[in-house]
Amino acid sequence: MDPTHYLSLTEIGSRIKSGELTAVQVTQALLERITQLEPELHSYASVLGDQALATATRLDRERSAGHPLGPLHGVPIAIKDLLNTRGVVTASGTRVMADYVPDEDATVVARLKQAGAVIVGKTQLTEGAFAVHHPAIRAPVNPWNRAHWTGVSSSGSGVAVAAGLAFGALGSDTGGSIRFPSASCGTVGIKPTYGRVSRYGAFALGESLDHIGPMARCVADAARLLRVIAGYDASDPTSLQDPVPDYPAMLDERTAGLTIGVDWDYVGKGVDAPVTATIREALGVFADLGARVREIHMPPTLGELVRGWGVTCSTECARAHRKYYPGRKADYGPVLAAFIERGLSVTDAEYQELERARGAFASALDRDVLSGVDVIIAPCMPMLPPDLASLDAASGGPEGRVDAIAFTAPFNYSGHPSITLPAGLAEGRLPKAFQLIGRRLGEPTLIRAGAAFEQACGFVGHPLP
Repeated sequence: MDPTHYLSLTEIGSRIKSGELTAVQVTQALLERITQLEPELHSYASVLGDQALATATRLDRERSAGHPLGPLHGVPIAIKDLLNTRGVVTASGTRVMADYVPDEDATVVARLKQAGAVIVGKTQLTEGAFAVHHPAIRAPVNPWNRAHWTGVSSSGSGVAVAAGLAFGALGSDTGGSIRFPSASCGTVGIKPTYGRVSRYGAFALGESLDHIGPMARCVADAARLLRVIAGYDASDPTSLQDPVPDYPAMLDERTAGLTIGVDWDYVGKGVDAPVTATIREALGVFADLGARVREIHMPPTLGELVRGWGVTCSTECARAHRKYYPGRKADYGPVLAAFIERGLSVTDAEYQELERARGAFASALDRDVLSGVDVIIAPCMPMLPPDLASLDAASGGPEGRVDAIAFTAPFNYSGHPSITLPAGLAEGRLPKAFQLIGRRLGEPTLIRAGAAFEQACGFVGHPLP
């Protein structure tokens, strides 16, 4: 049996509720593991040990008193450090916000607390959630292979979950920032439909592109986290009012009859052979489960969005940082500063042209592609997690390369949901992965398909004891 720190969120929650374990016992054990491994992994911006133990103690008293228990009662969860946490520094990976202490929680943080979660810490991220970590911050380390990329910007969340330093975490995704670290660290990540999860209280990278979502070691855990954080929020003007399904109830539904679309040009051109092979292997698994595979063609405006993502995101990033930039330019790292400068130079005509392409792509994706298939399969990135020595920090690493965001950025523009699924290990203990993209509010189908794949292939294992 897995040690306590590697039990699923679902299992650890069940044991706490039954009284087999207490929230304090679980929290103490996890904090001891963080103390042991964090000096090597650097996954946390801050560890909230005293607060976490105080919360766990209160939750144990409430259980003993017979109070109703929330769906995450006593489970230690980590949150990306761009999500406001009342009374706790929320630096967003920057130096300019190193002393920022919000006086209220982000909506998703409040919902985790209401569900009984123990917030064990704030995970590290790249500066302002863009491409690279601030030069003064030690970047998280991939626990599978320390010489390779963790994925960004939710790097700390991916590392903490993979290494057993949290039972689940929240990340954000503007151009791949849940999907890259999930793929690189061998975890499950869900980028929900835009508006499905409130962004209120999250520091923006690109407001019209940002998505908040769960990262976990298995599909069931991600589904449970999503059920807690999803739903309408009047504080977020883009929040959707559609009812939230019972995502965990989708886990045991069959995939027979599911139609999966694949564009072989899209998943093959400019993509490393092991990544395309992973797509073929995954399709074979789904076919054995009774799914149908149909060839599709992605809308032609996809390429325009990939090339233009930097225009849209830098413009919106400059707006998000106007309180600090250029007044505190000296406190910025060179990559984010250059990105903001780019945004300040974008004309309204350039920005609006990308908005036109966004609308055309989203409409064509719904009308011409997803009307005929249930989900689309694609890589998360065109390569396995790259060697750190090969990265060009000046260009922002993989996220700064146009080809690297070809499978992620278009769906930030369109707002369609996706799930990233681990698919075993390649040579060198490098995680393999792929993503499924669904219809708007199609998270139930993605969860159902992901759970079936996971059950058929088994768990990839753990990177550390």
